[in-house]
Amino acid sequence: MKNNLLKVALAQISPVWLNKEKTIKKIEKSIVDAAKENCELIVFGEALLPGYPFWVSLTNGAEWDSKTQKEIHAHYVRNSITIEKGELDTVCKLAKDNKIAVYLGIMERAQNRGGHSIYATLVYINESGEIKSVHRKLQPTYDERLTWAPGDGNGLQVHSLKEFTVGGLNCWENWMPLPRTALYGLGENLHIAVWPGSDYNTKDITRFIARESRSFVISVSSLMAKTDFPEDTPHLDKILEKAPDVLANGGSCIASPDGEWLVAPVLHKEGLIIETLDFNRVLEERQNFDVVGHYSRPDVTKLHVNRERQSTVSYED
Repeated sequence: MKNNLLKVALAQISPVWLNKEKTIKKIEKSIVDAAKENCELIVFGEALLPGYPFWVSLTNGAEWDSKTQKEIHAHYVRNSITIEKGELDTVCKLAKDNKIAVYLGIMERAQNRGGHSIYATLVYINESGEIKSVHRKLQPTYDERLTWAPGDGNGLQVHSLKEFTVGGLNCWENWMPLPRTALYGLGENLHIAVWPGSDYNTKDITRFIARESRSFVISVSSLMAKTDFPEDTPHLDKILEKAPDVLANGGSCIASPDGEWLVAPVLHKEGLIIETLDFNRVLEERQNFDVVGHYSRPDVTKLHVNRERQSTVSYED
């Protein structure tokens, strides 16, 4: 395939909720299936591994000193991913073996923050199987703050993929103008937006970011139904009591650099959504608007970005 063309796969799948081993197996199958279609990039939704904390809004997550909340949270942490322990090694090997890049939403047990708090993290693995960025969500949204910790700017990075420069943000970070600008300033022209699910998240912002940045924008969401909660989930009866039949309906989509749909939001359908992107469309749309290039005024407004990885303690041995 020509260097200006990039074949991408959007993996709209449901997790095996809060079971990291079984969810990794589904992720691995999706990577293999995408490689069989000669895809060069595959993207998975926010917190897919091992799943979004739907229980918080369904079980009075803000109740203080709740045994229910503590036990479900502990189960969540146990099934989150410690990168330093090699828990993504099989995914990296598949990326290398199949020469496919991967954006994957995980819940991360960050060792440099003690290994007990968890972060909504977007990991980029290149086509050589190397983890090149680990972006911890800057600001968990609303009830997410009851179980997720806030991240830092270290993961505001972009990566070369053929002629494209690709970067990504988690969920409502995509509504934050300054993190978007941080990626634009690094030359991003393929923006990855990952979501826990549902077209009410993706249907407006995906096209808006494309119009603002004159970039391709890929939004990937997961699926989740009431029937997807495993029977061994702690306090399952309390979760199901108020759970709707559908918690995440998908809504994965692709917008072109002119802000029009290349793939409109796909609902209630599990599997791969495959499309080919043409980099020339980026250059065409930048002709009349380039948000950090000819249509910027750095002498008037300029952004400062701190990409230092934050840690509570520094040691001198």
